[in-house]
This record gives sequence, C-alpha cells and structure tokens, in this order.
Amino acid sequence: MITNPAIISGTDMLLHGGNRDALAHIGWMWAWEPSIFVGCALLLLGYTWVQGFRLTGRWPFFTLGVLVLLFALVSPLHVLGERYLFSAHMIQHLLLVLAVPPLLLHGTPAWLFRRVLANPWASRVERVLGSPVVAWALFTVNMWAWHVPALFNATLQNHNVHILEHLLFLVTGTIFWWPVLHPLSERRQLPLPGVVFYMFLAAAASSVLGIVLTFAPPGLYPAYVHPDDTYGILAEIRGWGLWPAVDQQLAGMVMWVPGCVAYVVAALVALGRWFALPDESEAGPEREAQPVQATAISVRTEEG
Repeated sequence: MITNPAIISGTDMLLHGGNRDALAHIGWMWAWEPSIFVGCALLLLGYTWVQGFRLTGRWPFFTLGVLVLLFALVSPLHVLGERYLFSAHMIQHLLLVLAVPPLLLHGTPAWLFRRVLANPWASRVERVLGSPVVAWALFTVNMWAWHVPALFNATLQNHNVHILEHLLFLVTGTIFWWPVLHPLSERRQLPLPGVVFYMFLAAAASSVLGIVLTFAPPGLYPAYVHPDDTYGILAEIRGWGLWPAVDQQLAGMVMWVPGCVAYVVAALVALGRWFALPDESEAGPEREAQPVQATAISVRTEEG
C-alpha cells in the first residue's frame, strides 16, 4: 500500500481547511446536459409503463440505478473528471460499471427478461454474451482498452468518443454482471462456486490495472498535466496537493483497492449462499417430496 504524504496532506487540507469557497464553487459545477436528463427520465417512465404503472418491490433498486447513472454523468464528479482530475474520472468509471448495471439488473422483474428472451434471436444472443467466459473477457478487455493512453486521451479531446466510452462501460458492465445476477434460474450458467472464481478473476484484473496506473510514470494523460482551467479552480486543486503525479497515483489506488471491494463483496455473498445450501448427502426423503413446492416458491420469487 502506498502512503504518499502529498495525498495525505491534500486530503487533510480538503477536510479540515482548504478553500471552502472553491469547494462551494465545485458544488455548483453540474453538467446540465438535457439529453442525459431526458434519457434518464424516459428510462424511469418506460420502466413504470411496461409494468402497467404498478411498481413491484424491485423498483427502488432500478430507480437508485438511474439516479446513480444521472449523478455520474452530470454531477461535479463528471466535470472534475473531464477537466481536472484523473482520480475523479476513475470514480465515475467505477460507478458506471460496478454500481449502475447491478442495480438496474436487480431492479428489473424476471418476467420482463423472460418475455424478451422468448424471442429466438434475443435468446441466442443471450446464450453467447451471457457465457461467463465471454462476459468476463468483454468487460476486462473494454476496461483495459479505455485506459490505454491513446484511447483515454481521445475521450478527453472528442465528446463523441467520450460518449462511446461511457456507453461501452454500461453495456459491458451489464454483460459482466448478467451471469452473476441472472434473474432466470432455468437459464443461469454460473453456479455459486463459479461466481466466487469469476469475481476473484475480475478483482485480479482490476488490481493489476490499478497497480500499473499507480506505478506508471506521471503524465500518462497530458490533459490532466496542463488542464484547461475553464472554471478557475486549478490553483485550489493544486493547493490540495492534487498535482498530476499524485492524482495519477490516487486514481490507480481507487481502481486497485476500493474498485475491488465490489468484486470481493459479491464473492463473499456467493460463498455465504454456497455454504448455506443444504448438504444433499444429508437430505432425507422429505426433501425429495418438496420439489414442486420449492419450484413454485422459486418462480414466485423471480416474478416479484
């Protein structure tokens, strides 16, 4: 673990001193992009419409997913990440792949997925993209590719490339979480022991990328070395100790440590559920007499 004095002192200034006027200024730096607000509103409206405006117990998860998406794309976090701080950009990326997709998936009722997958073409696509090997590979390759300096710098210079990056993060993030949070037990391809291994590999890939970014020579992304100080807060940011080298280290550490927490938590949950399963060798005749009831409970749970 790195304990860079500049990071520690900068954080201390931010919390206990710093420039409160600059913090207040940053708090108002929202990216008021109408298309994002309209898109999120339509997403919520469509969600309620397909359910006949009768919300089930899953709607808080879906709504929270949309709100996290909105926050990631229009809040001061987005402005800081696009203009000033690689570390802020990294936090935004993690929200797009580790928070939004699982919330949206968990918030969508199983019957809706079943209806969509009744289409043969959609079913074939799901069989391919839902394969754990394919899902993990797409997610990992996409994450690593967008942190290659040439591609990452392109996102900071071209708005359309930046939009494409965010869309691919959301799409591959959803594909990645699909084998883990698959709502249809009859189509699930990844058993609980597999989930543990799947998440272990994801955490390893994330850690390696974080380590590479942390120890890489400063200045991987020139836009953060000499940012366009549109909002006039660069002096305050530098005063907090967030110079380009420190910012790059901090971004690497965000990917390396907190970024792995989601994978570890998911693995631990799967491990706990695995150990909680009844031992088949100890199951008596009474367990064999309950398959129909168990199936009915499973179906009712999925439909909810």
